[in-house]
Amino acid sequence: MIPLEAPTLAEIREARERIAGISLRTPLVRLGAHRDGEIHLKLETLQPIGSFKIRGAANAMRSAPAAALARGVFTASAGNMAQGVAWNARIMGIACTVLVPEHAPKAKLDAIERIGARIIRVPYDDWWKALVERRFEGVDGFFVHPFSDRAVIAGNGTIALEILEDLPNVGAVLVPYGGGGLSSGIAAAMRALAPGVRVYGCEVSTAAPLQASLAAGEPRAIEHRPSFVDGIGGKSMFAEMWPMVRALLAGSIVVEPREAADAVRLLIERNRVVAEGAGAVSVAAALSGRAGGGRIACVVSGGNIDSEKVARILLGEVP
Repeated sequence: MIPLEAPTLAEIREARERIAGISLRTPLVRLGAHRDGEIHLKLETLQPIGSFKIRGAANAMRSAPAAALARGVFTASAGNMAQGVAWNARIMGIACTVLVPEHAPKAKLDAIERIGARIIRVPYDDWWKALVERRFEGVDGFFVHPFSDRAVIAGNGTIALEILEDLPNVGAVLVPYGGGGLSSGIAAAMRALAPGVRVYGCEVSTAAPLQASLAAGEPRAIEHRPSFVDGIGGKSMFAEMWPMVRALLAGSIVVEPREAADAVRLLIERNRVVAEGAGAVSVAAALSGRAGGGRIACVVSGGNIDSEKVARILLGEVP
């Protein structure tokens, strides 16, 4: 195992130039009607694919050698990175295949098909194995890892540049934690430009490998329990990500599925923003008060959620 090193500020700035015109510069707005007005929302839900994943996918694919892309691209994703890779592949005119776990939500699968990628549904354990091995029998092409990739992380880090421009006195940034690629990219940029800013990974209690690993002081595997919060929470901390994550993040804030559902409903009611469960965990974490005081920026990472789940959440249920 070779530890992955965080991208430099120069790499993150180069990524910003490389992906300009593909990803949007998303707005940072206040959480509507919040009593102290200090919680801000970085709305990656407004990206063309409804997720921040377009940033890392664009940077990884556009910085890859042309020969590596000749046989197309593939990724393993529950939905959002699949859309990011597929979107960029369509623009670049290359073939795209995505491996998705059997529990992937319909809204995300439908979006992948609309973009034009080939979908292969596999059992969760086989899907996770593909993430670890970066290969899948019978599938060829350039593999774009959804988080454990320096170019992907650099693309994600462009979010931090925008947050600092819009909220230069930010005290903490709360980031949904899946594999660590988003939080590490943001934290790497913050470490270089504003080292006093705390960056927290936000998890759901049904799958929180970051919290378990931080408590143990080493990468840990966990029992993964599926929930409606499908975009984050894996079976373990990736060993190659661990040194970077441990060095850059201020900690993990874990919320319950009920808190995530309440945050989804709150965003709809107060800001007219539709977030998926993973995208809302940062808001739930901010509302818990565990990120401390000062100005807080919550990365609302995606908004690809099934309509049926939204309806149940608006009725006060947890899907």
